[in-house]
Amino acid sequence: MTAVRTAEPPRLPVRTKTAAGERGWGGVSPMLTRLAAERATGVLVRERGTLHLAEGLVVHAESPSAPGLDTLLTAHGTLSPEAWQRALTEADDGHGAVRHLIESGHLTSGALELCRLTALYDAAYFALAPSSTPGRFRYGTAHPIGPIHPVPVAALEHETLRRRDLLHRIWPDPRTDEAPLIRADPVAAPALTRRQRSVLDRVNGERTAPDIARELGRPAFHTLVDVRRLMAAGVVSPRPGPAQPKPAQPSPARGEPPPPTGPEQLPPDPHTTLLKRLRDALEAL
Repeated sequence: MTAVRTAEPPRLPVRTKTAAGERGWGGVSPMLTRLAAERATGVLVRERGTLHLAEGLVVHAESPSAPGLDTLLTAHGTLSPEAWQRALTEADDGHGAVRHLIESGHLTSGALELCRLTALYDAAYFALAPSSTPGRFRYGTAHPIGPIHPVPVAALEHETLRRRDLLHRIWPDPRTDEAPLIRADPVAAPALTRRQRSVLDRVNGERTAPDIARELGRPAFHTLVDVRRLMAAGVVSPRPGPAQPKPAQPSPARGEPPPPTGPEQLPPDPHTTLLKRLRDALEAL
């Protein structure tokens, strides 16, 4: 009997962590990673924001949850609101206004680049949030970037994942990121930093964390950090939604015992809830 030797099949490629890191694979947006590899130019529209790309690099980001460039420029004295309004009047759009401010000496290119990068990373965090709808990419002209340095997709995804992890470690419940906030009544009120106090002063049962960020002229992500720390300390909580009607309980059949009415149906003990909050907060430190 003659043995027949066949060639060994080729080995399957193995995706190592190092290779994934070099390609920017972070599980944030496979479409964005592909567009970066293609060196695409255009606009990626996602459920919670948009990213502008130029030759595969991110040059601008926008999100309804993040304050815009004008808010960051005018909130803390970098630029007066009057100068911004005059520039808008004399230019066709906000980007023309920025160029006018630099040329007229009201704004330095360094201050502009810092604010634009801050606004880009802030808006991109929300734009890259998990969504229930697929993204859409429109190939076309690049966004006017001015003096800003484009951001590689790998760096943007890495920073987005780092921010998600930070928020989760502070307080793992994301409801405070979007819901209107109310003040809680902790048993022992903790000492607050000045930043946290300024956030707490604007909690009124109607404002969300992005609303507070806009009023303070701060990046929205920084405000999320403060809000989650206040949540971990038991100082604020999401406003409860409308109560849902309880489903009707069927009447017990004849001869069957009535439904239980023991401790398992009583509301949770507030002291137990507080201890669980403290435990989770300590574990997040």
